[in-house]
Amino acid sequence: MNVLVVGGAGYIGSHCVRQALAAGHAVAVLDNLSYGHAESVPAGVPLFSADMGDQAAVRAALRSHRTDLVIDFAALTNVGESVQQPERYHDNNVVRTVGLLQAMLAEGVKKLVFSSTCATYGIPEKMPMTEDLPQKPINPYGVTKLVTEHRLTELAGTHGLSFAAFRYFNAAGASSDGAIGEDHAPETHLIPLAIAAALGRRPPLKVFGTDYPTPDGTCLRDYVHVDDLSRAHLDVIPLLNQPGQAFFYNLGTGTPYSVKDVIASVGRVLGRPVPHQFAERREGDPPALYADASKVRRELGWIPRYDTLDSIVLTACNWHLARPKGFAT
Repeated sequence: MNVLVVGGAGYIGSHCVRQALAAGHAVAVLDNLSYGHAESVPAGVPLFSADMGDQAAVRAALRSHRTDLVIDFAALTNVGESVQQPERYHDNNVVRTVGLLQAMLAEGVKKLVFSSTCATYGIPEKMPMTEDLPQKPINPYGVTKLVTEHRLTELAGTHGLSFAAFRYFNAAGASSDGAIGEDHAPETHLIPLAIAAALGRRPPLKVFGTDYPTPDGTCLRDYVHVDDLSRAHLDVIPLLNQPGQAFFYNLGTGTPYSVKDVIASVGRVLGRPVPHQFAERREGDPPALYADASKVRRELGWIPRYDTLDSIVLTACNWHLARPKGFAT
């Protein structure tokens, strides 16, 4: 298919572009490069440098690429920042995404794979988390994704949009060949922060909270390799052949790891300790978040190839060792 990846120069989007090319799709990227890196886009892949809220530019890209399907990764995703700047998050994650959808419908493109988040559930009522849990987000980021999910459902009924929304857990790791990986400014994800601390590139890692009701007192999270996550976006495409289809999937491995587990894994892989300090809990951090991924496994046949924390951390370490300044190296 002709696939337009919106946000395809970002961390997850760039990995999905490579996966889509490997699967035989014709791929183009639309990205405003506010957080993405043009260097992550493979040679020969058209890059439309535009914002998804610019309907004229989006429509031109859709026509130029003769697009059959859009995969949308373009979002602001920092939970803490969303609390400080809720209007900015609403404008980008809701208003501009609606603009993207309007441009798609105007050009007759009615297939979409959408990146959502487990933050739509808020503090879950049970573990592991299934897709039928009540969605009660506790931060503006989660709210924006839930609002967009609702809009997609409306458009499925009124305009025949067919879509799949993946509720991500913690994307992590880097491509197996070390060509692309995480390069955020500022970096907020635990694994790259732990790697940077171990390599002496930043101060000791802060561990927020050691008194949670978990086996070692630190938060439990579900880490899924970015390539595994990306493949799911392609696995779902055959289900979108009929108008008005709507699918929701949790996307995680279902295996929880604690902050201390991550510190230990980075230490094992690098062969050196991770300097760290303990601090008070952060407001709004649930004790545990991990997926029941049985639905995506059953319906899409999706099986993570990186099934241990060490295997995920190894790819991340290889990227950060080879690229100490990220794409600027």
